[in-house]
Amino acid sequence: MSHDSAPQPLTASAGLPLQGSLRPPGDKSISHRAMILGLLSIGETRVEGLLEGDDVLRTAAAARALGATVERLGDGRWRIQGVGIGGLTDPAEVLDFGNAGTGSRLMMGVVGGQPVTATFDGDASLRKRPMRRILDPLVRMGTEVVSEEEGGRVPLTLRGPREAIPITYETPVASAQIKSAVLLAALNAPGVTTVIEAAATRDHTERMLRLFGAEVSVTAHGEGGHGRSIALTGQPTLRGTDVIVPADPSSAAFPLVAALLVPGSDVTIEGVMMNPLRIGLITTLIEMGADIERLRERDEGGETVADLRVRASRLKGVDVPPERAPSMIDEYPVLAVAAAFATGTTRMNGLHELRVKESDRLAAVADGLAANGVAHVVVGDDLVVHGDGSPARGGGTVATHLDHRIAMAFLVMGLATREPVTVDDGAMIATSFPSFLPTMQALGGRIEG
Repeated sequence: MSHDSAPQPLTASAGLPLQGSLRPPGDKSISHRAMILGLLSIGETRVEGLLEGDDVLRTAAAARALGATVERLGDGRWRIQGVGIGGLTDPAEVLDFGNAGTGSRLMMGVVGGQPVTATFDGDASLRKRPMRRILDPLVRMGTEVVSEEEGGRVPLTLRGPREAIPITYETPVASAQIKSAVLLAALNAPGVTTVIEAAATRDHTERMLRLFGAEVSVTAHGEGGHGRSIALTGQPTLRGTDVIVPADPSSAAFPLVAALLVPGSDVTIEGVMMNPLRIGLITTLIEMGADIERLRERDEGGETVADLRVRASRLKGVDVPPERAPSMIDEYPVLAVAAAFATGTTRMNGLHELRVKESDRLAAVADGLAANGVAHVVVGDDLVVHGDGSPARGGGTVATHLDHRIAMAFLVMGLATREPVTVDDGAMIATSFPSFLPTMQALGGRIEG
């Protein structure tokens, strides 16, 4: 989505119970990584269930620009003919990642470890997002930052070395994107690169690297074993493989919370990834009293998946510990919406990373709550929401700041509030959940443009 696109306001209002079943889009994190590792592999990678949102399509275009053959075979079915580690070519044009923070940062790791030069850019939202945390370790590995905007922001140009330098790097914040960028750069390093994180973040990169043939070891690190030490042996030969993309738990969060909040609802969400480092929201909602039943647990593409049956529930406020943040960082906006309907106080602790997402999500969530009559307070990096167990008032218009998760979270709110809720723009929802509107309408949700 371009920042020049005309805004598309949407309004959600309460109606009948939500009923039926759905399969959310393929997981965005795995879709990005399948495309990237397909590029870096020898031979053919076939992907089933790829998320065909704008973010992932930008990564596909970048892989093609760097030398891969990338073909769409059908709905969610893609073929990538890779060029292997060291086989990338300089792209002829700027790599425009639109709104894709994950795609741009991971691909910086790829370019930063390879003997190529590429320029990265994106939309107005991406141009505001800090990249210095990605660039710092890459520079230690031999990457040259040829040009950059103030604060290490895009547009920026990177030139990678003939071979990357293996390093040991302790991430300054819990971030799967930093970890992944370093590991992807390390694929072209002669030796072992180690990334140390104080709190475990989503581990899709490690899992998928193994799937493609890399040697990766993971051990517990630090007091209590909450951290991880990840060691990658560089310069493997990655082999193309088949990848089945499970349903994205971050996208499933929106119909899931809607089913909990709209009285009388009974919804089944199919094929949702149950990776332990991605289900913080589900864990929290169950602590709040949510009726969520896991059915048909199975393995798909190296990940455990399950169908989730969700029924309307009376929720109670809870304290959400800061160490849970990495496993649900994208789900806090919709958790805040759920908290607005709960009985008692919900305190979400340690949300610093929300300030550097597609928008300052912490401020955007607080403003959206205020616009709809929800009692709350921001204390440092904590968000505290006070609910009385009754439907929130609603009636407000929410500024989305080009953030798809803010838009979807407050549309979910509007399905259960006393008065309708409007978001100022829903166009960017296509970056992660292109079918969100028809999916929610098929369940019975009233969302109109």
